[in-house]
Amino acid sequence: MKTAKKKADKSNHSKPQKKIKFQRVLLKLTGEAMAGQGGLGINHKELHTISSEISEIYHLGVEVVIVIGGGNLFRGSAASEAGIDRVTADYMGMIATVMNGLALQSALEGTGVETRMLSAIDMRQIAEPYVRRRALRHLEKRRIIILAGGTGNPYFTTDTAASLRATEMGVDVILKATKVDGVYTADPMKDKTARKFTEIKYIDLLTNDLQVMDPAAITLCRQNKIPVIVFNMLKRGNMKRVLTGEKIGTIVREC
Repeated sequence: MKTAKKKADKSNHSKPQKKIKFQRVLLKLTGEAMAGQGGLGINHKELHTISSEISEIYHLGVEVVIVIGGGNLFRGSAASEAGIDRVTADYMGMIATVMNGLALQSALEGTGVETRMLSAIDMRQIAEPYVRRRALRHLEKRRIIILAGGTGNPYFTTDTAASLRATEMGVDVILKATKVDGVYTADPMKDKTARKFTEIKYIDLLTNDLQVMDPAAITLCRQNKIPVIVFNMLKRGNMKRVLTGEKIGTIVREC
């Protein structure tokens, strides 16, 4: 028995855990990531997969901030084009992010992870109001924080909210989870000749109008020197691979 135990211990020591490259990260989740193939609503299988992936990196010791979108439930820009007042439509979109945040919070806590959701729109019955110092304190206490409600202001996307909160939280990197495996010269779903970048500068995203994030979000990242890694969230294990330094997706930074 002792011999077997020694062999097991030796086997465990022969496979050391990969070193984590980033200690504090902001995960930008689109609402569509929670919807699955349909693109609308909340797919509970996808929700379970996402929460499991996040729980895994949390248990590696990573401090996790999540900014979540609401496009699977309501898209303010589309509603505005359909005739709803733009400000009203944007607030409706912010409320959709809170709904997604509640679903993700429940799924994460189902994995045994402690969370707090903070909203830029005051709704104290279901979320704490967003206060930077309070959010930082939750991170210090090893809680995953979910930031909903965008910036709390119309005319700003959740990408901009993610860049703003990343600056306030002092994160090492923004992980932008998408349905494609990086930044391309064109939409790879429509153009088979599209070429993938492994690394690209902020300014090149802007000048080439590569719509990975809106210009305000990119500018905030550039001014504050926060790198962005764009990767495919649908491939299981990718989030952990990114954090251990594997060349996954595309990194956006000042090269």
